[in-house]
Amino acid sequence: MGSRGLRKKGLRPFRDKGGHAEAFFPSKLPLINLRMNNRNHRKIVVIDGQIGYVGGFNVGDEYLGKSKKFGYWRDTHLRIVGDAVNALQLRFILDWNSQATRDHISYDDRYFPDVNSGGTIGVQIASSGPDEEWEQIKYGYLKMISSAKKSIYIQSPYFIPDQAFLDSIKIAALGGVDVNIMIPNKPDHPFVFGATLKNAASLLDAGVKVFHYDNGFLHSKTLVIDDEIASVGTANMDHRSFTLNFEVNAFIYDQQIAKKLKQAL
Repeated sequence: MGSRGLRKKGLRPFRDKGGHAEAFFPSKLPLINLRMNNRNHRKIVVIDGQIGYVGGFNVGDEYLGKSKKFGYWRDTHLRIVGDAVNALQLRFILDWNSQATRDHISYDDRYFPDVNSGGTIGVQIASSGPDEEWEQIKYGYLKMISSAKKSIYIQSPYFIPDQAFLDSIKIAALGGVDVNIMIPNKPDHPFVFGATLKNAASLLDAGVKVFHYDNGFLHSKTLVIDDEIASVGTANMDHRSFTLNFEVNAFIYDQQIAKKLKQAL
C-alpha cells in the first residue's frame, strides 16, 4: 500500500535536515482508513520551478532494479523544462495544501519563475482523481486512440479498462490501425495479472498484437499514436487509475518525441 509501511523514524533524517513530509489521506483511526482506495499515485518532482519530472518511477529499491523478485525494472519518465513545469508545480502545491497541517505553500513567483526555455514542443499536463467530475486522463487516452490512423503502441503493467475502452481499441484494429500492446510477463499481483491477460487475449481476434516484456518487470505507462502524439505518466490502463487514484500524465504533441518513445518500447 504505497508508503504505508514507512514510519516516522524513517523520515527523521530527512526532517532533521529541514525537509517537510506529509501523508496523503492519513488514517484517522488505527488500522482503519475509509479512503484507502483513493491513493495519490502521482509522481511529481519540480526543481526551482524550472525543471519537472513525471512518469512511472516511484522512490524505492525495486525501481532501481535492486529487487530480487523483479530484477530489472523497466519504466518511462520525462524530464520537462518550459511552461509545462508550471502545471506540474501547481498540481503539487494543490495536493500539498490539501493535506498539510502546517507549512502551506503560497502561489508566488518563488515557485512560478519566468521560464524562457525557447522550446517548441507542445506538452499538456492532465490530472485526474476521484475529486473531479470528469475522468480526464481516461478521456484523453480514448481521444488519442480514436484519432489513430496508422498505429497505436501501448505499454501498461496493468490492463483492466472497462468494456467501452476495450471496444475502442478493437474498433481501431478492425479499421486497419496497427495496434500493439505490451504487458509484463512477470506479475507483481497474480490476480491483477490474470485479469490483464484475459483482457489482452480478448483483443487478439480483432487483430491486436500483444507482447510480453521478459527482461524484468514492466511498469511503464506509455501511449504513442501515429508517431505524432504520445502520453507518459502515472495512469495505468485500469479502473483504479481511471476512477480511484489521483493521477497525472503528460500529453506530448511532437513527432520526434513520439518516435523516440516508440523506439524505446
